[in-house]
This record gives sequence, structure tokens and C-alpha cells, in this order.
Amino acid sequence: MPRQTRPLLASVLVLVAAAASAQPPVSPTLPAPMRAHVRDERFQIVTAVRGLPLGVREELQRMFGSTAMAIADPGERFQVTDVITEPGLPIRRLSVAGCSQDHCLVYYERGGIAHTWHAVLFHWTPDRTRVEAGGTAPSLLRSIDSR
Repeated sequence: MPRQTRPLLASVLVLVAAAASAQPPVSPTLPAPMRAHVRDERFQIVTAVRGLPLGVREELQRMFGSTAMAIADPGERFQVTDVITEPGLPIRRLSVAGCSQDHCLVYYERGGIAHTWHAVLFHWTPDRTRVEAGGTAPSLLRSIDSR
């Protein structure tokens, strides 16, 4: 049975700041009713990119401007700096993710000239996925409910 987290803390969503410059702009904040809804949800931990719903993976690809999934799984190698040491490594790596009945929170790091962390909240159903909010986030969160 998948491990559940405590309800997602609103502080993670509040900490999501301006959208990353290399990605399409998304809202950095959620309206209060949506924050309350998400804060009370139970999220199942997702330990690999392939564990995310298909719609979320497709939306990530669109955000990244990629035809392939340009993000490594947690713990896998990725292009941490702007010095290319191994061609073909993705520039992003999933740190932690979780999905509830209708939302997924994806927290990942992006290498390159500036090593940054990003969080994106998706609203998803089998029929449609959309970005609710996202942008840069604090570094090195270890769980989707880190304070």
C-alpha cells in the first residue's frame, strides 16, 4: 500500500514564489479557498516520474518544452551545472512528489548556471490536467509536507 503523508501544509504552497524564467508563467499563489482545499487533502507519495499520472507527465513535458520526459528520477544523475560532462543527461531531477484524488504536487531541482528548486501544483483528472500554481521554491525539501 502506498505511503500517505500528513495533509499538505499550506506553507509549501505559500513558499512557491515567482515562476521560473525558463518555463511558461504560472500563478505563484493560490486563492484562499483552493489553499484550504489542498491543505486538507491526503497525498500519496510518488517515488518516480513514471508514477505520476499521464496527464501530469504530459503537462511537465509541455512546461519543459520537450517531446521526451526531460527529468530524472530521484537519486539519478542529471546535469547539475552548466558544464556539460555527460551529454544527454536531463537538466532536471524530481526531488519529491505526491498526488491526491485531484491534485499532484511536484517538487524538482533544475541544474544549469543556477541550481534552483521548483514546485508545481497540478489539478488533474483522467480527462484534463492543468497547472494551478508553481514557481521557484526553497531548496532541499525532503517531503511534500516539509515546513
